[in-house]
Amino acid sequence: MSNTTTIASSLGLCAGDWVEVRSKEEILSTLDSRGQLEQMPFMPEMFVHCGKRFQVSKRAHKTCDPVNGLQSRRLPTSVHLDNLRCDGAAHGACQAGCLIFWKEAWLRRADGPALATAPSHSAPPSAAGAATSGKAGCSEADITTGTLAPGETPDKPDTTYCCQATQVSAATTPLPWYDPRQYVEDFASGNVSVWQTVCALTFFCYHNLASAGLGIGSTLRWLYDTYQKLIGGSPYPWRIGQVPKGVRTPVSRLDLQEGEYARVRTYAEILETLDEDWKNRGLYFDAEMVPYTEGVFKVLKRVDRIVDEKTGKMLRFKTDALILENVICQARYAKCRKLCPRAYYLYWREIWLERAAPDPSAPPKAC
Repeated sequence: MSNTTTIASSLGLCAGDWVEVRSKEEILSTLDSRGQLEQMPFMPEMFVHCGKRFQVSKRAHKTCDPVNGLQSRRLPTSVHLDNLRCDGAAHGACQAGCLIFWKEAWLRRADGPALATAPSHSAPPSAAGAATSGKAGCSEADITTGTLAPGETPDKPDTTYCCQATQVSAATTPLPWYDPRQYVEDFASGNVSVWQTVCALTFFCYHNLASAGLGIGSTLRWLYDTYQKLIGGSPYPWRIGQVPKGVRTPVSRLDLQEGEYARVRTYAEILETLDEDWKNRGLYFDAEMVPYTEGVFKVLKRVDRIVDEKTGKMLRFKTDALILENVICQARYAKCRKLCPRAYYLYWREIWLERAAPDPSAPPKAC
């Protein structure tokens, strides 16, 4: 049962709206003793943004929870701001770089990026953002304690963490892919254009037809590739890896470092490094990565540890993976979570890349 003393109301935020992150005191007043609002944590990494103004990038009315299932999840009164991501400082230096969820109770509307005066850190919540304010439900210390699962202590060698990513399942409800209201909201909120929606739903129908076992799958995939080649688009993204079952997938090390550039190999070359489950040394090559093939991107960072969203434990990579700048999941091909706005970073094995000189890369290919 939540102990929050501030009941948030929806601001009805859309992509492009300007907001100001409320003061620390205001935000604390919305949280329960675990530092959560509607089971979504406010994390220590977020305090640095208090009092600052940002633009809403997407309304987070839905999200994904891939470790707990393929189905989309409904999330109330939440948004993503610009490209504000968690740096993992309070969670064992996790390197996942997840896009932060902002509950609308933690924000107030703003009229633009510039502040006329310094923000007040003791101003009461406005009626637009919250109704009924009261005594703070938690302290900064509670927020820090809330980064660990109940009963955990920071000195344990195998710590179980609690963060927004591990709480997605608890803070959301199931959202069936066939519920049309989500696609209406995708468009009405400014998250996507009509064309993006049409592309995603058209591919969904096409893929289901191609994989229906009617004997026309190969032809449909060939036609798709032929058309995409004509318009400069991406190849058919659901193809089976070429490494036979029971055979170890190959490995390569380029020792690419942050700030260097890499060219993503062709999809055909990458398929030769994947097993029949689309994996290389246990790392999944997602269909959402296909639009970035043959593009040149800056290396954002090497990744060797992330918090497991399912268990809260720190996962250590046996073979480093890379994150590339602005290379994110667009949920174009996802079977059950179309147009999810969560914008996960995608992880890359070095065998899927090659060194490249800096080169302004074209945007992701057309659908």
